[in-house]
Amino acid sequence: MNLLYKNSMTFVFDYDLFVIGAGSGGLAAAIRAASYGARVAIAEQYKPGGACVNYGCIPEKLLDYAASFNRLEQVAVSYGWKECDRHFDWSCFATAKEKHIQQLNQVHLHHLQDAGVHIFEGQASFLEAHTVSVAGHQVTADKILIAVGAKPNKLDIPGIEHTITWHELYHQAHQPKRLAIVGADPIGVKIAGSLNALGSEVTQIISDDYILPTFDAELCNVIQDHMIRQGVTVLNRTQVKAIERMGDRLHLALSGDTSDVLTVDAVLMDARRTPNLAGLQLENIGLQLTTEGAVRVDEFSRTTHTNVFAIGDCTDRIPLTPSAIAQGRAFADTEFGNKPHAVQLAWVPISLSSHPEAATVGDSEAKARTMFGDDAIECYRTEFRPLLYCLAGTDAKTFLKLVVNRHDSDRVLGVHMVGDGAVEIIQTLAIALKLGATKHDLDTAIGIHPSSAEELFSA
Repeated sequence: MNLLYKNSMTFVFDYDLFVIGAGSGGLAAAIRAASYGARVAIAEQYKPGGACVNYGCIPEKLLDYAASFNRLEQVAVSYGWKECDRHFDWSCFATAKEKHIQQLNQVHLHHLQDAGVHIFEGQASFLEAHTVSVAGHQVTADKILIAVGAKPNKLDIPGIEHTITWHELYHQAHQPKRLAIVGADPIGVKIAGSLNALGSEVTQIISDDYILPTFDAELCNVIQDHMIRQGVTVLNRTQVKAIERMGDRLHLALSGDTSDVLTVDAVLMDARRTPNLAGLQLENIGLQLTTEGAVRVDEFSRTTHTNVFAIGDCTDRIPLTPSAIAQGRAFADTEFGNKPHAVQLAWVPISLSSHPEAATVGDSEAKARTMFGDDAIECYRTEFRPLLYCLAGTDAKTFLKLVVNRHDSDRVLGVHMVGDGAVEIIQTLAIALKLGATKHDLDTAIGIHPSSAEELFSA
């Protein structure tokens, strides 16, 4: 431990900032702090980029692209392209995906090195509020930032050891021909739609009435209906009682509306993630957690220790990569850049890489009615077939929904969309909603024709 005493009141630490976790938020904080001249170190026990790069957002989106090509080829036939015999090669995809992720790992390493950030490989744990142990070293820092993200969980049921999570999915030797997904969160919905489009028989088992229960109910019902029409089996109000391996198959005993036994090749658990705090030895500094087990922070990412901070999915704030990045940069601006500010997490757009694509920003209809009363809320909906699918004669539809506060100048409180282009359209609309866009603003705007976005102006 290199703690030098300048006098009885002042210390010189090894670093001005020590970051635990090189995920999206930790990387953003470390590089931004270093740009202000801070002496920064970062510890990561796996690979830089965190969950998003290594087994979350990026692999999921690549799988989504792979699945989309199959559906686009079906539409292409209606435009005059000749059918040809094609099949999806899981191992080829996995190899290409892994190569790209390794490239991203190297990009993040180079960014840290270029910024002058010292990199430690290994688990960091607290010895006291200014000292951590990592890779056989005791390291001191004036400020310590916890940015360890969250980890997937598994339910406590017999046979759970036979299941995988989204961390292990892409390391499977073969694409599961028959897959059960237990859970209704966005990760499971994404994987269900993609693997179904790639030829797997997918069954999604959920305890609720519909998937994605924290989002707008109508949006979720539309997504679920589309998934079912595309071939995904959704078992609502159903639980898994036990899992038994018999040879190379897994047998799931179910309870609820369906009490049969389901036989599959693999079971993916999509239980709610929890903060990845194991190994940090937070008991050594007495850090306070929330009732949900997240690190308790204020709007400036300060914990109950004046020199310890936390950002991202290990806190109880919105668990999204852009949110973690914004928190990390705001922390560095405040603590090292003399630019104090807190992250505003209202009007954050959310992508659901489902099949079909969906995205949302703002309040759900239920939340808006709870906040402002039934009399204040009016919803506008439209459903249409995009021009792309008109020649194919498919039942592909785009769904758009606006949630409006009639008592506040018809301000738009939420926009929910299912269909091609939803992610890009909702991202742009997030800015308009943040600035207070009203239904009148949308009605009087001029759209681009022909496009799905123009339908917003007549919803």
